[in-house]
Amino acid sequence: MPKAVVAIVGAPNVGKSTIFNRILGYRHSIVDDVAGITRDRIYGDASWLNHQFLLIDTGGIEINQSDFQKEIRQQVQLAIDEADVIIFLCDGNVGVTRDDELVAKMLYKCKKPILLAVNKIDDINLKDNASDFYRLGFGDPIAVSSSHGIGIGDLLDKVVENLKFEDEDENKDDTITFSIIGRPNVGKSSLINALLDKTRVIVSNIEGTTRDSVDTYFTHNNQKYVAIDTAGLKKRGQIYEAVDKYAALRALRAIERSEIVLLVIDAFNGITIQDKNIVSYAFEQHKAIIIVVNKWDLIDTKVMTKQDFTKKIKNEFVFLDYAPIVYISAKNKSNINAVFDTILTSYNAYHKRVATNALNEVIQDVQMLNEAPNFNGGRLKIYFANQVDVCPPTIVLFVNNPKFMHFSYQRYIINRLRESFDFSSTPINIILRKRT
Repeated sequence: MPKAVVAIVGAPNVGKSTIFNRILGYRHSIVDDVAGITRDRIYGDASWLNHQFLLIDTGGIEINQSDFQKEIRQQVQLAIDEADVIIFLCDGNVGVTRDDELVAKMLYKCKKPILLAVNKIDDINLKDNASDFYRLGFGDPIAVSSSHGIGIGDLLDKVVENLKFEDEDENKDDTITFSIIGRPNVGKSSLINALLDKTRVIVSNIEGTTRDSVDTYFTHNNQKYVAIDTAGLKKRGQIYEAVDKYAALRALRAIERSEIVLLVIDAFNGITIQDKNIVSYAFEQHKAIIIVVNKWDLIDTKVMTKQDFTKKIKNEFVFLDYAPIVYISAKNKSNINAVFDTILTSYNAYHKRVATNALNEVIQDVQMLNEAPNFNGGRLKIYFANQVDVCPPTIVLFVNNPKFMHFSYQRYIINRLRESFDFSSTPINIILRKRT
């Protein structure tokens, strides 16, 4: 499930960044008494009552057309569009202002839960100051003090009440959900069209045609799929427009929603550092990853063979040694069936469970064939292994001391598990526990 999104909006200098930092539990946004410090949307992972959500800090909306106000309003509107719940923050010391009324007008059009919070109520005797904000029309104001932490718990209780948290996957049936990521103009939308065998997504040679993540439901050979086409992710220094920042957030959320991620590489332009940056988030999220080399029809195979290009990929993506590689031409629809076959193989491996006795037999063989090295003052001994989860396969090893595990020996164990149980196209998560 993707994380829910909560946006903080309001006029300048009402304390949005302070309350943002307070909820996150660390200093993330710049805080200053000068109005207008925050211009772009700033994101952070937050949690309350064991619920995780994404928190957005936004710039201040004001009537005066100051520098960057047009861009700030655009950013705020994008945050409102993206959010599941909106915190409308006002300043209790100054009362309702024309800027507050301007923000309220923006929110009247929004059909989402809006929580009105009145900040800078640092003293219980000042709580009556919040009553003036009833006239904005958003129900009972919640008195808070972002500086002292007063009322923050009450506010977060309301946030969690209004967010939808599901325990089960929205695609719990046999539907396979995969996202397609990559740099701009590598052929992601063309690949979607080739998989669908029809034009359902706009395709253009202009970089950045896809601004949003698009879900497409379809069936192939009686198997249900959800394909998520994402906007091409640029280097951080190249993300100038607000829509590009919005697209980047959508791409990251698309990865979270996926079980399998297809990284599309342009064979003609080669591998870039940006390809590695883009796929790193999917790797950190423990997703099954398939590397799709597109535009192979443009390559002179007398100069560059698939074996040569595969070697380059293995050298550049050392951390993706488990990821299968498929060579295609989305434009010519060549080798598209291989993409479907690889998705099915990866899906089955990603969901695979192995019997505990078979798992322990392999672990014992691993130790007999190759004893762990001395590391950190001792030699690792594995007593028992148990698979506790799938997506990805997660295995707990009960050992004499976790600090004795050398990274090379853990990699050796993972490789043997891949060979023994056909985990060839999925990450494997190893958890070490000291036997008590």
